[in-house]
Amino acid sequence: MKASDLRAKSVEELNNELIELRRAQFSMRMQLATQQLNKVDQVGKVRRDIARVRTVLAEKAKQVQA
Repeated sequence: MKASDLRAKSVEELNNELIELRRAQFSMRMQLATQQLNKVDQVGKVRRDIARVRTVLAEKAKQVQA
């Protein structure tokens, strides 16, 4: 997921994306705890994707204020 792709989305779409990523993160944490997760590197990728979405949301909020 690229930040440029995220910037093209609306705030509502970004919020939905954030919810999906948080659900995926929770699922992966549960799988990791029960030792059922095969691709451990996915946890870090989802964390970074969440950070990207939150960053773009903050940028959009700042643009609205200015």
